[in-house]
Amino acid sequence: MLDNFQPDYRHIVDAALNRKPLRVPLYEHGFGPKVMEQVLGKPFWQMMMEGSFADKVEAYRRFCEFGIMCGYDVIPVEFGACLLVQGGEALCGRASGLFRSLADVQKFPWDEMTDRFAARFDDQYRALAQALPPGMKAVGGVGNGIFETAQDFLPLAELAMLRVDDPEAYALLWQKVGDMFLSLWTWLLDRHADAFAVCRMGDDLGYKSSTMLSPADIRTHIIPQYERIVAVVHAHGKPFLLHSCGKIFDVMDDIITRSRIDAKHSNEDQIAPFKLWLDRYNDRIGIFGGVDMDLLCRADAETIQARTLETLRLAEDYSGFAIGCGNSIADYVPVEKFLVMVETVRRYRDQ
Repeated sequence: MLDNFQPDYRHIVDAALNRKPLRVPLYEHGFGPKVMEQVLGKPFWQMMMEGSFADKVEAYRRFCEFGIMCGYDVIPVEFGACLLVQGGEALCGRASGLFRSLADVQKFPWDEMTDRFAARFDDQYRALAQALPPGMKAVGGVGNGIFETAQDFLPLAELAMLRVDDPEAYALLWQKVGDMFLSLWTWLLDRHADAFAVCRMGDDLGYKSSTMLSPADIRTHIIPQYERIVAVVHAHGKPFLLHSCGKIFDVMDDIITRSRIDAKHSNEDQIAPFKLWLDRYNDRIGIFGGVDMDLLCRADAETIQARTLETLRLAEDYSGFAIGCGNSIADYVPVEKFLVMVETVRRYRDQ
């Protein structure tokens, strides 16, 4: 692991703002708790989720220690809006929808959601701020996104039926989810902006072959809400990164020009080679990732090392770039293969 690594979050800010950083930063959308605790050799995830405030501060210190050991300038921290709805159960297809009509959407207690979020997560953000060492900040903010949260109110099939059965309710749902997100982000940034180097939202819009909704619906109902959120993030002086899985090329230009995102993450070899993302969009936004998650899970160490070096050398010709997994380091990613990737980046940076 790294000796005397000094984190400097300005590298990830430069990459997000599509400037070439002095040192190629590592970036992950998330880490599985088992991976982190195995690398660190200390438990902390349960302390973070269930402990006292002092436990939470210590847990975030350990999270930062893990990040520094692996060469990261930032750690990913967010708490999802779906935790206020059905905990992601409908989003994952394990629960039915909450709405059947316009009246159902109208009577939902939307005005209570920010207070609920604050009551549940303010201590987490405060503990994070206390634990951050010099040079390190977080990337994240309010987790999930407009599309993902709408699906926790109504799973995808029911959302499609509402579109046909009650177009007015369908349109209002997107507006109300956007209002909720704007309120959540305003609360977070007014209180905790200093803890974050880059703000982001994870909103998986696509499959391997297409977007899940029609591009027209994304342009009409989702992108206007992105515009509002990115505007408040920019007003607080932070760059904004969109994490979205899937083949979303049909709406990428609209997302960039209308929402004014600064950077994009999530890429998968089965959708497109990483170079395509760089070639199409790196003249306007930062592009993060590059090392396919499936490759990290199934390839041998030599192949992972070669792919990581190939990605680093490819990106030398581009501007805003941070390297990491194209998705996240889930608990099923073998720890030793994750470490091959980060050690390869370290050696490259030390050249």
